[in-house]
Amino acid sequence: MRGVKTLAICATSIFLVGLDTTIVNVALPSIGRDLGLATADLEWTIDAYTLVLASLLISSGALADRIGRRRVFRLGLVLFAIGSVACALAPSIGVLVAARAIQGVGGSMLSPVALAIVVSVITDPRERAQAIGVWAAVFGLSMAAGPVLGGLLVAGSGWRLVFWANLPIIAIVLVLTARYVPESRAPKPRRLDVPGQLLLIVLVGATVAVLIEGPRLGWSSPALLLGYAVIAAAAVAFARVETRRAEPLMDLRLFRRAPFAAAAGGAVAVFVALNVTLLLGTLYLQQARGLDPLAAGLVTLPMAIGATVCAPLSGRLVGRVGARLPLQVAGVCIAIGGFLLVGIGDATAMPVLLMAYLFAGIGVGFANAPITNTAVSGLPPERAGVAGGITSTARQVGAALGVALAGGIVARSGTADGLLSGEATRPGWILVAVCGAVVLAAAQASPRSSSGPDGKRNTSWRAVRAHRL
Repeated sequence: MRGVKTLAICATSIFLVGLDTTIVNVALPSIGRDLGLATADLEWTIDAYTLVLASLLISSGALADRIGRRRVFRLGLVLFAIGSVACALAPSIGVLVAARAIQGVGGSMLSPVALAIVVSVITDPRERAQAIGVWAAVFGLSMAAGPVLGGLLVAGSGWRLVFWANLPIIAIVLVLTARYVPESRAPKPRRLDVPGQLLLIVLVGATVAVLIEGPRLGWSSPALLLGYAVIAAAAVAFARVETRRAEPLMDLRLFRRAPFAAAAGGAVAVFVALNVTLLLGTLYLQQARGLDPLAAGLVTLPMAIGATVCAPLSGRLVGRVGARLPLQVAGVCIAIGGFLLVGIGDATAMPVLLMAYLFAGIGVGFANAPITNTAVSGLPPERAGVAGGITSTARQVGAALGVALAGGIVARSGTADGLLSGEATRPGWILVAVCGAVVLAAAQASPRSSSGPDGKRNTSWRAVRAHRL
């Protein structure tokens, strides 16, 4: 019974983390009108959250293993609540972006830590596998359901309610955590890699900043040239530091393995596609089609359904036939979703839009389990955790890049009234289709079956149960 309660508590926290990654998309036009900004100027309200979340995931997990998972989990909830209040009260874009960054810090303490808590409490292998299946479904639902719930809240009482709504959920989770969640630590916690962490923040932050500001400032402007130099220097320094540390933030040697490198690239591609689809789609529906936030959110409902239904199906399929087939299904479906929208216009039939969202959701739902399985395939358990953490980071980096790239498309639309036309979104749908092709390519490096060369069940699937997200 304790395991079920712990799973419910932790799954609620991951729902919040995933939800706040995408729920703001549908609120951007309302935020822009309230703060007197164009929608293209609001990308940082999304990327400030995903960038910080991506950068701190691994360090937050290591910190929790060292000082206590429940302690860090509760701290993450408090920081998430503080960030949510600051977002709801934000009088300007600067305050809103800073508050979203605070939310990202809190979210980084919830996502990996909550999963570690579940794994430590539920020790039976069969029950743990079922728990992780629920976890994957909740995570997929939260990401895809963001626009639907966001539209409902914005239509009801405005964009600030999107952030106020977090508080009662956080309060309940805090109370239940104090009562039902036991404290736990790793037997041999990893050391914190402060230099590597700082360099990763600079590297990811500079890359996202260049993509966001490039269309406005010009790709050859002095600021962008400085940005390129910062990215190059940070990348070289990060590689140098990480290869010389006994316990690096990221074990870069893993990227020498083709399956791992393909899995990391596939994770980035999936979440680029997801976030381009959600951001461009919700803006297109509101600005080109004139839908209100609630109606725009409801159009994305097939994506939420596809992701939720297919996530557990993908996990079972990976366990039976290996990662390659479900990853191929994911790539094909994402590509179809993009291709269906390449010819989009301001009067495209609604069934076409609904079908495109459904295919995209199916693709996202089928992608998570095989990506992590590919990443940890053939690794010993002590390295599987590191590989799982890196692929989780790759997902959030993909989310940040997707928002930045979609924002660049919005910035380049250049319409006199500032509205995004259907034709202007076409480069985004081509990008989504390309991401599907990247996922298909990653599938070729995935395990062919769930059995190893000796005919025994592949231990990588056992590892993925504990590190799927």
